[in-house]
Amino acid sequence: MRTSTPLRRKLISVAAVSATLFTAATTVAVAQEPEPREAAVPAAQAEAAPGTPAERLIVGYKSGAAEAKSNKAAEADAAAKGKEAGEDLDFRRRLGSGAALVDLGEHLTRTDVADVVAEYQADPQVAYVVPDRLNKPLATPNDTEYTKQWDLFETTAGMNVPGAWDVATGSGVTVAVIDTGYVTHSDLGANIVGGYDFISDATVANDGNGRDSNPADPGDWTAASECQSGEPAYDSSWHGTHVAGTIAAVTNNGKGVAGIAYGAKVSPLRVLGKCGGYDSDIIDAITWASGGTVSGVPANTNVAKVINMSLGGGGACTSATQSAINAAVNRGTTVVVAAGNSNDNAANYSPASCNNVVSVAAADRQGNRSYYSNYGSVVDIAAPGGETNSVTSNGILSTLNSGAQAPSAENYDYYQGTSMAAPHVAGLAALMKSANASLTPAQIESAIKTNSRTLPGTCSGGCGAGLADAAKTVHAVSGSGGSTGGTTFTSTTAVSIPDNGSAIESPITVSGRSGNAPSALQVGVDITHTYRGDLVVDLVAPDGSTYRLKAASSSDSADNVSTTYTVNASGETANGTWKLRVQDTAAQDTGRLNSWKLTF
Repeated sequence: MRTSTPLRRKLISVAAVSATLFTAATTVAVAQEPEPREAAVPAAQAEAAPGTPAERLIVGYKSGAAEAKSNKAAEADAAAKGKEAGEDLDFRRRLGSGAALVDLGEHLTRTDVADVVAEYQADPQVAYVVPDRLNKPLATPNDTEYTKQWDLFETTAGMNVPGAWDVATGSGVTVAVIDTGYVTHSDLGANIVGGYDFISDATVANDGNGRDSNPADPGDWTAASECQSGEPAYDSSWHGTHVAGTIAAVTNNGKGVAGIAYGAKVSPLRVLGKCGGYDSDIIDAITWASGGTVSGVPANTNVAKVINMSLGGGGACTSATQSAINAAVNRGTTVVVAAGNSNDNAANYSPASCNNVVSVAAADRQGNRSYYSNYGSVVDIAAPGGETNSVTSNGILSTLNSGAQAPSAENYDYYQGTSMAAPHVAGLAALMKSANASLTPAQIESAIKTNSRTLPGTCSGGCGAGLADAAKTVHAVSGSGGSTGGTTFTSTTAVSIPDNGSAIESPITVSGRSGNAPSALQVGVDITHTYRGDLVVDLVAPDGSTYRLKAASSSDSADNVSTTYTVNASGETANGTWKLRVQDTAAQDTGRLNSWKLTF
């Protein structure tokens, strides 16, 4: 059993965070010398939601630590950390990502939780520690037939879906909908395959038990003040069923609505219930959906090539969530997420701010950014999300249920939200994968951006590459015209990065391209480093112009940089020698640039 080093904390100012998306930025102390770096614990890192102290923590250990593999060691470490902080901690289980879920009890103050977090942060064998945060569905509920689905076919701001159906319908592709589960609907049932209920907390689950193989949605209704003091009562949303219908409602069956990828299958994974859902359950759902192993859960026989997450909470993407997403993408699964509904910079929300995802903003029927939609540089693309505040039929029509609490009669209704925009892009990704099974997640994301069209309205703050265009994109990746966005130039020459030294540069010569680089140039980076917060990473264009990919940060203490950045390089000539410049700006840690690539 190992005890942690003494606490060394300092006070910092904390910006307010919104409760509409999940996870907070993490600070993790990693000591390369006997004396550890100081660990600050912002309020958000001790909260399950703004103002609500966390009851559980997700702890990721470094690969060499005994606790990374041994539940007994993780349990002993939790007991030791609790003793140091004066609290009774309990190791609950191992997540599919390998992290440990640690229970803090029900009556700790935010200061108590911060003390526990600081204990873990002071341990050099801990890669990250983050609160198990609550997540909320990102939709605003509001009422059938294809002619009402303007979002699929209207010239102004529809996604031009019918033009893609002559090439692909999604056949052979499974989409995992990580949401509230599924309530029976005859216009969707034929395209539903086995999923799982990942909600481990029986109260949140609202179905009388914890995890099981039945992802049926019993309803997520809440009484007034049940989740938070002063909050009104809410009827059940049937949110997951609405999302699933947009993706793959049965089509050409003489009733109801059409699904975007109506030949695809949907695997419903239940993570949201009463008052939301925890990161730990969502992480396990991401892992399982993409073919990873989750302890206590049977192997997935319906591995998804696309994941849709129309959910989130306030705060930047945590290392725990990012790790699960990276692993899913490495298995070949494209992850599509909602940008959020707070009319705010999506960089302040998660999973919208995670790397290796397709982050989707919402557009209204006129092609403007919807009034509620988040925006900013982390947004990749816009898609129809609708607005029901003035005209109900300007929302997104999909499959639903009429029950105010428990399931009742099936029906259809209009919703608005980035929750509705994201499944449009998830459906498009399924069409693409059906048209060309060899596409990687990076190629899918790049092709969606490259083949988008200019947003017909306005988007203050930035809505990514534009409005997604299904026909143009699917025809492109099938080889029948357009740009696949998949031409890649790679450097595999490893370069050592000197500790606190001069910048190193690695060149890539691009040739055979015409005109300028794209507005969504993909820069894939693979760097091994023991404290990535020391690193500054820049892309240098052939004319010497620089684009900052990553700044140094004393609070970013995790290992390695393995991600893909998006750069608006439309002002640069494509052909020529591009360089990746990397500099280590602080002492104690070393690293190596293993490889990098440009995808046009």
